[in-house]
Amino acid sequence: MRAVLRCLGVAMAIGVVCCALSPPALTSAFADASAANARSAAGAASQTDPAPVLTSQERAVLLALSPMPLPPPPPDPANRFADSPPAAALGQRLFYDPSFAGPLLDSDNNGGPQSLGSTGQAGRVACAGCHLPTGGFSDTRSFQRQISLGAGWGRRRAPSLLDVGQAKLLMWDGRRDALYNQIFGPLESVVEMNSSRLYMAEQIRRKYAGDYRAIFGPIPPLDDPTQFPQLRADRTGCQPKNRSDPQPLCNGPFHGMPGDHAEFDGLSPDKQRAVTAVVVNAGKAIAAFERLLRCGPAPFDAWIHGDAAAVSQPAQRGAALFVDKAGCVGCHSGPFLSDQQFHNVGLKPQIVQQAFKDSGDRGAAAGLADARADPLNTLGRFSDGSDGRLPSAIAPAMEGAFRTPTLRCVSTRPAFMHTGQLRTLAAVTSFFDRGGDSSGYPGRSEIHPLGLSEREESDLVAFLQSLDGPGAEAIYRAP
Repeated sequence: MRAVLRCLGVAMAIGVVCCALSPPALTSAFADASAANARSAAGAASQTDPAPVLTSQERAVLLALSPMPLPPPPPDPANRFADSPPAAALGQRLFYDPSFAGPLLDSDNNGGPQSLGSTGQAGRVACAGCHLPTGGFSDTRSFQRQISLGAGWGRRRAPSLLDVGQAKLLMWDGRRDALYNQIFGPLESVVEMNSSRLYMAEQIRRKYAGDYRAIFGPIPPLDDPTQFPQLRADRTGCQPKNRSDPQPLCNGPFHGMPGDHAEFDGLSPDKQRAVTAVVVNAGKAIAAFERLLRCGPAPFDAWIHGDAAAVSQPAQRGAALFVDKAGCVGCHSGPFLSDQQFHNVGLKPQIVQQAFKDSGDRGAAAGLADARADPLNTLGRFSDGSDGRLPSAIAPAMEGAFRTPTLRCVSTRPAFMHTGQLRTLAAVTSFFDRGGDSSGYPGRSEIHPLGLSEREESDLVAFLQSLDGPGAEAIYRAP
C-alpha cells in the first residue's frame, strides 16, 4: 500500500452517529426527580452493574423508536416501479452483475482478496463489490475497511444499504435525491465502476433485453452500430493522467457519458435521452431491490415491548442515556433511528487507509446544490413524480454537514463517520462525549461535550449493539 499522504477536498459517495445536538432536545423533559433518586439508590446498591431505571417519559420515547411491526419503506412517487416484484427481481440481478464496469486502474488492484481484480481488468466492479451482502451490505472487503477500493480509491465510506429505502435524500451529502439516479454516481465515477451510461445501456440490451421489455416496454436498438457507437469495456469510462493513482474526478479523456466530446456527445438529443432512459430504468429496478434490504427487528424491540431478558442491564441503561442525558435521539429519531437530516458534528479529517485525508469537505452545502442542479433529479423528465424532497434553498447550517445514518444493525458496520476514521462504537461514543473536534472542518459544529462517565459510554455501546437485527433475507444475499 502506498504510504503517501493524499489530501483532497473532492469526495465521492458515502454516517456519523450523531448524538447530542446543542442543546439536548429532550433532557429537560426528562428531569424526573424520583427517577434520579431511584438511580442513585440503585447505583449505591451495585456500583459495577446498577439496575436500570427508566422514567415513564423515557419509556414512551423508546417505544416511539420501536413500532411493531417496523414500517416498510414509504412510497416513492419518483419511481413507479419501486414496489414491483418483477422490477426488484431484475434489479437484484443487475446489483450483482459486474459486467457494466470499465477497467480497474489503481495499482492497489493487485488481484488479492482486498481488491476486485488486477489493474487493467474490466467487468470486475458490481454494486455488491462495495456493498457486500456478507457485510451488512457495506464494505468489509477493502483494506482497513474504511474507504472503498473500486477502480480506484474513494474518499468516503460506502454505507450500509440496510433500510436505505427509508431515505429520500441520499449519499453522505445528499447529492442524490432518489435511488434510481444514485446509480449514475458510481457507474460514471473513475474511482468506482469507471464506466458510462452508454456502455451500461448497451450491456443491458445484450444481456437483459427480454426482462427489460417485460417491465419497461421497448428498448432502443443499442446493438445497432449504425445508430449507436459500440463501446468496448476497455474504452468506457475515464482514462486518467495517472492510471495507477486516479483522482476522484476524471482528469483525462472519458467516453460514453455527457461531456465526452466523443461517443455520447455525438448522438442526437433523442438518442442521448434514449440511452439515459435505459439506465434510469435499470436504476429504478435496482432501487426496487434495494428497498427490500432491511435490518429487521432487534433485541431492543423485544425488550421495550416486554421481554425483560432480551437485552443486558448495560444496554437498558444505555437506552435511557440515549433518549436523555446523551441526547442522541435529537438526531437519531424514528423507527430507524435517523431524522434523515444533515448535521455538522465537528469531525476533523484524519488519515484513513494509510494514505488519504479528505480535507475541506463541505458536505451537504455542496451535495444538496448538486442534487438541485441534477437533470436526473426527481423534478426532471426521468422522474415519475415529485414529493418535494429537494430543499428550496441551501441553509448555511449545511456547511460541513452530513446525513444522519440509521442505527439499526449499526454494530455490524466496519467503520464509522463519513470517512470511516472511527473504527469502533466505543470510539464513536468517546468522540461525541468530548463534543467532537474544535476545528479543522468547514462550517460550525452543532454538538457539545456530554460529560459521560466511562461506564455510561460503555452502556451506550451496549445499547447500540442491541439494535442489531437479522439483516436482509437470505434470498437477497446472492444474484
